[in-house]
Amino acid sequence: MSAVPLFAAGHYRYIKAVFQYSGGVAAEPGFEIERACFLKPLPLVDAFAAVEAHLKTLGRPITAFAACELRSPAQFTDQGFIDFNKAYVTTLERWGIYQGGQGNNDPVNPVARTNVCPVYYAPKAPVMAAFSYTAPTVSKRGTFILAGGGEARAHAGTYRERIVRLGDTSPEGLREKVLFVIAEMERRLGLLGFGWADAISTQAYTVQNIGHLVGELLASRGIGGIGAAGLTWHYARPPVIDLEFEMDVRGAAREIVL
Repeated sequence: MSAVPLFAAGHYRYIKAVFQYSGGVAAEPGFEIERACFLKPLPLVDAFAAVEAHLKTLGRPITAFAACELRSPAQFTDQGFIDFNKAYVTTLERWGIYQGGQGNNDPVNPVARTNVCPVYYAPKAPVMAAFSYTAPTVSKRGTFILAGGGEARAHAGTYRERIVRLGDTSPEGLREKVLFVIAEMERRLGLLGFGWADAISTQAYTVQNIGHLVGELLASRGIGGIGAAGLTWHYARPPVIDLEFEMDVRGAAREIVL
């Protein structure tokens, strides 16, 4: 297993990625990740307050906050996404989780995140649908949450410059997009010391027809066929214009509804 940074104050390790989120998190020995889903998604200000209250009830520090799942009204432009993310991390900075680094050139953000845009019943403003955190345990089973990832290569440039098969939603174009995202999820699982067999649920987010790919690319790898919750397809778009396909993977110890 490749070494990944430890966020000691939260009792989890994480995959360093970009300033707005990490690529995924995994609980340290002696701790496990629990996921809490809001019965009704909350506006971000209310959601962050609810997170604080819930963790306080559990006797956990706010730094135990390890991942969240957001829903936005519509896809962002590149600049719109940057502006949203700068506002989003201010709460994490107040909580002592996000560290901007000198000149914001080397930010540290251990919190994993998925942010997608539902086509139907979209919120009027960004909301939080669920969040995950660490808690003490005697269980030996490892637990993790992978952040959402779309078909954009990890190098400098705009999203349009980095998107795999930009604008191509043909069957073959979608196949290449999905393969790229699957490979990224597998890379993240490996970095945290897991594989598909450890996944409790896998989520796909797209409005494109991926039915012809589910068997060949997903089920053949054990994706959606081994985990307790299988594969869930959300009719939603990734957060940035021109992205077409996103996935995330969960291996939480348990899930509760608030």
